[in-house]
Formats: sequence, structure tokens, C-alpha cells
Amino acid sequence: MDKKNASILIVDDEIIVRESMKNWLEEEGYLVFVAENGDEALSVLGKKEFDLVFLDIKMPGIDGIEVLKKIKSIYPFIDVVMMTAYASIGSAVEAMKIGAYDYLTKPFDPEYLSMLVKKIISHRSLEKENVKLKERLESALKQVHIVGESDGIKKVLKAVEDVAPTDVSVLITGESGTGKEMVARAIHYSSLRRFEPLVVVSCGSLPEGLIESELFGYERGAFTGALYKKKGKFEAANGGTLFLDEIGELTPKMQVDLLRVLQEKEICRIGSNKTMKVDFRVISATNRDLKKMVEEKTFREDLFYRLNVYNIHIPPLRERKEDIPLLVEHFIKQLKRRMGKEIEGITPQALKKLMKYPWPGNVRELENAVERAFVVAHGKLITTEDFSFLGDRNPELEIPSGISLSELEKIHIEKVLEECDYNISQAAKILDIDRTTLYNKMKKYDISKK
Repeated sequence: MDKKNASILIVDDEIIVRESMKNWLEEEGYLVFVAENGDEALSVLGKKEFDLVFLDIKMPGIDGIEVLKKIKSIYPFIDVVMMTAYASIGSAVEAMKIGAYDYLTKPFDPEYLSMLVKKIISHRSLEKENVKLKERLESALKQVHIVGESDGIKKVLKAVEDVAPTDVSVLITGESGTGKEMVARAIHYSSLRRFEPLVVVSCGSLPEGLIESELFGYERGAFTGALYKKKGKFEAANGGTLFLDEIGELTPKMQVDLLRVLQEKEICRIGSNKTMKVDFRVISATNRDLKKMVEEKTFREDLFYRLNVYNIHIPPLRERKEDIPLLVEHFIKQLKRRMGKEIEGITPQALKKLMKYPWPGNVRELENAVERAFVVAHGKLITTEDFSFLGDRNPELEIPSGISLSELEKIHIEKVLEECDYNISQAAKILDIDRTTLYNKMKKYDISKK
């Protein structure tokens, strides 16, 4: 807590005590207020938030002990230091039992007063920071909820439980939309690094010319346009976790640079000769076959083994259809909270339709479909008609047997683009990927508007 943000109230009927303490503490940089009796003190406390109160015991009207009782009942988190010129063990014990932080006998040394205030404010600062960290963690954990009871998801959850407490590198594999980032977040927030940052890098969406500066950061004047120094992703993740999504999209040069960082545990900003140590855990994810890429010499073997210390594979939704009802229920609950629309659930016929659909876009596509149906639904239940955009035929019959994952992804992207009349922004939103990634996939699969 900054001294400028720390507020102190001095309550004493002697003006010389009030003013002397006020001057001492203001010179230290604190915001100081005064009150000459208990009634005035309680009135001031009702108008402003304070971190610390110095309270005299012997005062006309309400004495200090009674004021302390009221402060602790109304404002239990305010620290109170009792003051008196008539020291007695009895009054000190009583004050401490009620909740006083400390007990001072007048006159007291300004240096001791300064040291005591620093100690109390520092302690309060740590408490507030711990509360903020706890709130941040609880908020993050609410967003990390892996839904499912299938054997495949139970295996994933067991893997997260096993690997989270360790510090080994994890490679998460699975098709697009299966929830790889959710699993990465679950690992981070269950680990010893959970109070430190989780930095997410989408390797496929970084323009090739900016990858190095985004990851390593740069100094002011390092290149044209570098008007100020910038911390890179590696540095930002220090102490926490670095999640490298779409790791298979890294350029050969960045593969070399990443390997060096993982080996040396140090980085150097662009435009600087000074190296700095970094300590972060690496979790990476891909929907590509990295082993095959290693065989084809498009991905470094040494980097692959650095990243793939522990592998978690997330099965596609079509292989764990028993999770669909749970996921649909989960998404409807989320949408109700977000949109305030009173929809109680889904009809059995509509759910049956969702169970038959192959979901090439996996959980991400299911979530988007439920949201789309939720918006157009008019009754208490989402019906089959609300999913008319999925088509009336059994979609499983539309996909040839023996089709590869790449071919399936191409078919799905083409279908979404056609539905959106090749509106890239809208298609990217439905696919839950960024525009750059969609452009890269269109280029990869040679997809263009017909």
C-alpha cells in the first residue's frame, strides 16, 4: 500500500497530542485526520475509509474502550492503537481482548511511532493483496470448469490432477474446439504458480514479422516505430505459466529461439545486450500431428521432446457424445445468467438431434450452436426448430467414411464460410478463432469464395 493511499485517524482530547502526531505522520507522507472525542471520531469514520486509528483511552464523554468496541463491531478490519498517559495492565489487556492492535503509553518517541505505523500499514497491504489474489483466483476458477462424465474426460481430469502440482512441460493435443486452452487453465490454476500470471500466446495468429518482438519484447528505439520499451510474453510470464497455443504454427527460426529460452532460462529484449533470467512453466497445445511434423523435418525434434514431457490428449466430441447433454445444460445456465432470458432447457427431440450431429468443430461448435438457438428460441424450452441451421438430414451421413481430420476441418470451414456468405469476421466468430488464423487455414486448404 502506498503511503499516499494510507489514511490515519487520530482521536485525542488534547490538541497538542493531535497536532503533534498529525505533523509527524504527514511528514511521513500519510493522509491524516483528527477528532477530539469519541462522538466526532465515529462520525468521521462513517464518512471515510481508514486504515489505522490512534485512540486515546481517557476522554470526556465516550471513553476510548467504548469507542474501540463500536469501531470493532462496525469496522472490524480497521487497526486500532490505544493511547494513554496512565498506563495500566488492566486497561491494556481489556483493549487487546476487544481487538486493539497495540497499546502506547504517552509520551512516545516519534521514531517509534513511525516504525509502528510502517509495520501496521505494511501488514494491511499484504492482507489486501492476499484478498485480491484470492478473489482473482476464485474468479479465474469459475471460468475453468471442464464439463463431462465420459471416460475420455475423466482421463483428462485425472491427468490434470496428476501433472498440475509438478512443474514439467505439458503438451495438450486434440482437434480444434475440444477445449485445449480450458485444460491449460485448469493445470495452471491447480498448480503452485496459480497466484502468478498465465500468459496466453496464439502462435498461429502472430504475424511472422512481429513474433520475435511479441515474445521477447524490445527496447525504445530498437526499430522504426519502437517509441517505448515493451515487455514481451516471455518476461510477462515470469514466475507463472506460458501457454503456447497452436505451437505447430511456429516458424523454424522461432522454434530455435524458443528452444534456446527453454534451455538457458534467459531472454534478451530486442535492441538490448542485457540478458535477464526468466522462470516460467510451459504448456503448449496443437491440433496438428507434431510427431509427423518431426518426421517431415518441419518441427524440431529437440523442441518436441522439450515440450512433450507430459502429454494430455482431449478426445473429440463425437467420441464422447454422452457429455453432450451435460454440456448443453451447462451452456444454457451460462446464457441465462448472461442474457437474462428465461429458458429452462431443451426438448428431448432437440437434444436427440444434437446427439446425432458429428460436431466437426467439437465443443466450441456445440457452444456456438446452443447460443444461436438460445437467441432465436421463444418458448421455455429450446426446440428442434431452433437448431434448423444444422440441417434436417442426419449429418453423419454427409461425411464420407475414412475422411482425414484435415479434410474434415476443411469441409467444416467451407460450410461455415458459405453460411456466412464468406464474411470472414462472422465466420471466425462462429469458429471461435481469430481472423488471422482463419486466413491461414483458408490459405492452407486453398479455400476461396466460389
